Amino acid sequence: MDPSHIAEAAALLVAARQQRSRIGLLPEVCRPRSVADAHAIQDAVTAVLGATVGAMVGAFKANAPAGSEAMRAPIYAPIHASPARMSARDVPQCGVEGEVAFRFRRDLPSRPTPYRRDEIAAALDACVAIEVVTSRFADPDAATLLDKLADCVSNGGLVYGALTEDWRGLELGKLRVTLTVNGETVVEQAGGHPTGDPLGIAVALVEMMREAGGVREGQFVTCGSYTGLRYLKPGDVCGVRFEALGTAEVAFTQ
Repeated sequence: MDPSHIAEAAALLVAARQQRSRIGLLPEVCRPRSVADAHAIQDAVTAVLGATVGAMVGAFKANAPAGSEAMRAPIYAPIHASPARMSARDVPQCGVEGEVAFRFRRDLPSRPTPYRRDEIAAALDACVAIEVVTSRFADPDAATLLDKLADCVSNGGLVYGALTEDWRGLELGKLRVTLTVNGETVVEQAGGHPTGDPLGIAVALVEMMREAGGVREGQFVTCGSYTGLRYLKPGDVCGVRFEALGTAEVAFTQ
């Protein structure tokens, strides 16, 4: 993808973030044609936000579907400890997904050789997370997967629960999860993770970042929804509980 088109796409997405506005689809020449293109647009957005408002990457979301290319997306700080309050002005779609996330206890920097799964696991604390979803596109349904990937997979924030160091004995893909809205249960089930292996998603993220600067101590990776995507409204309170792991809560304010 031409660097000028990457920069143009990034400028539109940065403006939407800074102005709390929503845009149409990217111009045809600026639309990503590959995962690498979409990641390049993300990285350009991160560079502009870092240079203009000091925005830092506090977390990543990642996905590694079987038989498909792995994908990642930055989530910008601040990352919110539960219970959290988020303004619907900042995240107007008020989308929520209940997930398992990890926080890195130490840097895993760039290096030429892959990190082992057990090496990565030893560097992680686990927690319950709520990914907050909002799109910069006025019509998200018209956007392709790659368009959404360029827009950081529509993420608007992350809320995390208490950190758990002793998690490796848990079958994370099979945990019972409950999602509530305003105190009423709307999801209650065992499992539901798209791959059944949240740790595998964290491993994929580290591998993707191994040649792109690595990951830093204190950053999070959230590893896929167990509950599906649900859209709430201002005034709603969402709670997520995973058995043996804990809870997280977010309230959307006017």
